[in-house]
Amino acid sequence: MDQFIILCFAVVNSIALLALISLGLAVIFGMMRVINFAHGEFIMLGGYATVIANHAGVNLWLSMLVVSPIVVGLIGAVVERLIIRRLYGHLVTTMLATWGLSLFLIGAVTAIFGNTTLGVSAPLGNIPVGAYSIAAYQLYLIAITAVLVVGSLLALHWTKYGLIARAAMQNHEMAATLGVDCDRVYAATFVIGAATSGLAGALLAPLSGVLPHMGAAYVARAFVTVISGGGALITGFLSAAAILGPVESLLSYFATPVVGQASLLLLAVIILRLFPTGVSSLWTGGR
Repeated sequence: MDQFIILCFAVVNSIALLALISLGLAVIFGMMRVINFAHGEFIMLGGYATVIANHAGVNLWLSMLVVSPIVVGLIGAVVERLIIRRLYGHLVTTMLATWGLSLFLIGAVTAIFGNTTLGVSAPLGNIPVGAYSIAAYQLYLIAITAVLVVGSLLALHWTKYGLIARAAMQNHEMAATLGVDCDRVYAATFVIGAATSGLAGALLAPLSGVLPHMGAAYVARAFVTVISGGGALITGFLSAAAILGPVESLLSYFATPVVGQASLLLLAVIILRLFPTGVSSLWTGGR
């Protein structure tokens, strides 16, 4: 029974991790159709902001939940204004530009902090489960991921900004005709997506530590999850995470983490082969 509880926790934790690292990318890609290859570096910057702020004496919770999203959101605002805004509608050029931004951020962070791992201690301790134990912080991570996903879903469908953002996404010309400043909507959306990615990096910092190349460990899984989810912005990537997460966690537990990650990619290929527009096409009709 103890092992079964641990396995269930591992599955839920894997789903939450995929959802957490994918949310910021889903906002930017789903709302703006911008493929942001620097997504992993936004996660990395969030982790560094948390570690630096905490080492400077700022409370850990304040560093994670306030400082990091603000810092990465401001960086996102600069990136959107100087790079992304000039490239809307140019998919390949945007991919190349964000890839270059990714390399620049990795190089800059390496030059400033070195290629070493920094970190902060995970708070809250452990919860015993028979002969095993569960990190209480990971339970907190699951809970806050659920809050972020539900909050995003409610904001998208039940707020004025969500309505305007969906209108700008679905029909740019019509929204502009009705008086919507689409450039401002896109800028705000990019900043929100960047801040969410920074928050993800901040929340993961106590578990994994931070180093300049840490984004590479998350970006492929985030892209796979978002693309497998399809066109439904929130429910799409969440459904994909619910399918991919259990497979990755169980095979990582019974085999190795490498096998688990390889199985995630293989399953994503199968999903896209069966549902070319993503798993959400089951209820969106391929839209």
